[in-house]
Amino acid sequence: MIKANDPSLVSWVDVEKGSDFPIQNLPLGVFKNDQLNPRVGMRIGDFVIDMKSLHVLGYLDNLPFSAEAFDSNSLNLLMKKGKLACRRLRNRISDLLEKENNELQNNEHHVNQVLIPIEQVEMVMPVEIGDYTDFYSSREHATNVGTMFRDPNNALLPNWLWIPVGYHGRSSSVIISDQDIHRPKGQTKPNDNEPPVYGPSRMIDFELEMAFITFDGKPLGESISTEEAEDYIFGMVLFNDWSARDIQKWEYVPLGPFLAKNFASSISAWVVSLDALIPFQVDTPQQDPEVLSYLKFEGKKSYDIHLQVGITPDGSEEKVVCDSNFKYMYWNMAQQLTHHTVNGCNVRGGDLLGSGTISGPTPDSYGSMLELAWKGTKPIQMPDGTERKFILDGDTVTMRGYCENDKVRIGFGEVKTKLLPAK
Repeated sequence: MIKANDPSLVSWVDVEKGSDFPIQNLPLGVFKNDQLNPRVGMRIGDFVIDMKSLHVLGYLDNLPFSAEAFDSNSLNLLMKKGKLACRRLRNRISDLLEKENNELQNNEHHVNQVLIPIEQVEMVMPVEIGDYTDFYSSREHATNVGTMFRDPNNALLPNWLWIPVGYHGRSSSVIISDQDIHRPKGQTKPNDNEPPVYGPSRMIDFELEMAFITFDGKPLGESISTEEAEDYIFGMVLFNDWSARDIQKWEYVPLGPFLAKNFASSISAWVVSLDALIPFQVDTPQQDPEVLSYLKFEGKKSYDIHLQVGITPDGSEEKVVCDSNFKYMYWNMAQQLTHHTVNGCNVRGGDLLGSGTISGPTPDSYGSMLELAWKGTKPIQMPDGTERKFILDGDTVTMRGYCENDKVRIGFGEVKTKLLPAK
């Protein structure tokens, strides 16, 4: 077992019961405030650990990280050191924060320098994302969409059960939680018998996803096996891959989504290491037909991550519209990364790979409004008396995620975005 995962560990830092961020988590992110430029932080309870200050004070001397890795506006320099170095860093911080370790906790002056209350910081994009790939890996979601728009008896396209289907997205419009977005504009075709029209999308939807961030991969021309794949995964974030359904319907043939998807994708601020999620590994759903040899894997490669989506109308209270779980995904992350590189495509540190919409087997676990309101035929009632078929201007969409067993809870916090009117 990785030392920092020990469920019996307790920190001298006060961590509220049920917190997403106990000593067993220790996710990384980038923060700033009025006194500090953007720099790397680690989360414990309701505090951010200033990793630059911790390094300057000499607490990280035996680790292979320079000051520049922490005095940075992204995690990219830190990720350059690879998985084992990042594991050592998390283990070291775990040791420093453990209640029996007096090395830091008895130096009040140092504690005041390195522990900053979360309400005193602003989180910024944790990673400089080079490339972004979005998969389509939920069988339930793909079946629902195929049932709505194609033949219910042949909902899945012929390739779906054979390959982790994906497409390349737009990294420049990936944004951090709490950044508002505007309703996008584009072409739609409301009437099949009339020409298309230009204007604001009328069908803005969320897509409940998780995403993983990579370490540097192999050189161009080489591929990553399913056995190796998790060594190249830095960590995970919550991911809301916004979608304009009416724009998408008109534009996606023959080359797939374009304007319908590239206007915004929102991620959570804290990157939870794959190491921290090991206690929550579960079996991947049975794959039938048997996958081709390069996609075969051994062991538990899926993760039991509880997921929730809420919609808050402007001036009203939140309505939880979805309760789902990452474990439902038909294709796991190892298979996704392996398939991505099987042709020799190289991934780089900071690349973002989205899971695709996560839908479960029951209607309350569907991961998009398209499914939850079933293409507008089953509107969802809001606490203020209004109803939703898709997301309206002024609505805030909040996604949350956490793993939990009888010993520990590891959470991702939330990704929250408000939709503003079209410009």
